[in-house]
Amino acid sequence: MRIFLDANILFSSAKSAGAIRRLVEEIQACGHECVADEYVIAEARRNLEQKFSAALPDFERVLLRVSRLASPPALPSPSLALLLPEKDRPVLASAIQHRCQALLTGDNTHFSRLYGQTIAGVSIHSPQGLAEVLAE
Repeated sequence: MRIFLDANILFSSAKSAGAIRRLVEEIQACGHECVADEYVIAEARRNLEQKFSAALPDFERVLLRVSRLASPPALPSPSLALLLPEKDRPVLASAIQHRCQALLTGDNTHFSRLYGQTIAGVSIHSPQGLAEVLAE
């Protein structure tokens, strides 16, 4: 399965050797591909620089095992724009346009109402939700 990682997942994976990093490592160990585009990578890096600059070396190590993709220009369908605030639309657009089967995000504020739904072929999951799906 190809899984798109949102910026907050990259941030959390770099910040500590906690549950999110373990989940990403488990996803990869099971043979799934973790991907991220330059948009989410830049956001995660910016937040780490501002809040946890000591974690930047860990961030670079996390990125070594993540396939890096170009950021798409826009959502493939204008109707999808109604689902998310403008700053979060590129995340879903990239997951769709790069043919990911899943989007992993911890952004409960903007994505929680979409958890468990499949939009344009991409199922949207919280970390706990994806862990449960993969355990089945």
